[in-house]
Amino acid sequence: MELISPRIIPVLLMDRSRRLVKTVGFRERTYIGDPFNVVRIFNEKEVDEICLIDIDATADGRDPDLGFVREFASECFMPLSYGGGLKEVNVCEALHKVGVEKLVIGTQAPEETLVRELATSFGSQAVVVSIDVHRGTNGTEVRILNGTRRVDQDPLEFAQRMVQAGAGEILLNSIDNDGARTGYDLELIRQFSKSVPVPLIALGGAGEHVHLRDGLSAGASAVASGSAFTFQGPLRAVLITYPTPEEIDTAIIHGALTT
Repeated sequence: MELISPRIIPVLLMDRSRRLVKTVGFRERTYIGDPFNVVRIFNEKEVDEICLIDIDATADGRDPDLGFVREFASECFMPLSYGGGLKEVNVCEALHKVGVEKLVIGTQAPEETLVRELATSFGSQAVVVSIDVHRGTNGTEVRILNGTRRVDQDPLEFAQRMVQAGAGEILLNSIDNDGARTGYDLELIRQFSKSVPVPLIALGGAGEHVHLRDGLSAGASAVASGSAFTFQGPLRAVLITYPTPEEIDTAIIHGALTT
């Protein structure tokens, strides 16, 4: 496995009231804080990259609020990815202009059209396809619309199709591990990392530094989490954190290389 400056990415989930929340299994929601207050803390901690997802936009039929995203991007001193409600190229172009570097496509991805158009307009490096995977009675399956609708295609084949359509990165999210804080679905990461020729971002299940290390060891190019950077202790007390440079180098990256 080759590790070149692996990224450690906080994922911020925003509801329709512009509140940051953390989900469990894509359902139960816990309030985390105000988006601007949280991103200022992450600025101070010099995080690698940040991902903001409006988890209600698609269900509500809303486009992104460009004014809000512009203000958020102006407060964000690291590369910003944004997802939620993305279905038109012109809206994505507007987001790009106000400071969004990467566009995260989920529910619209199976149709391929938006992925192809964005890759043509901005390059594949700006297109991230989010693949939410659920382990059901018939095996693993891709879900869209916050996990409520099944995509009738094998997850690995779906990921490969997204790469062919123009995705420059795959955000692999385990619905079953979401918010559990017990670690990533490492088997899933191994399968995808061997089959997908673009950077793979692991998401869903991390709760502590050792989980980030394990995700990298399993083959992820980057590791992302909400819980690992927002909760502390068994009672899930809200505390915005991020590993120090020393912790990243020794416990996470070096640990992944030697595991």
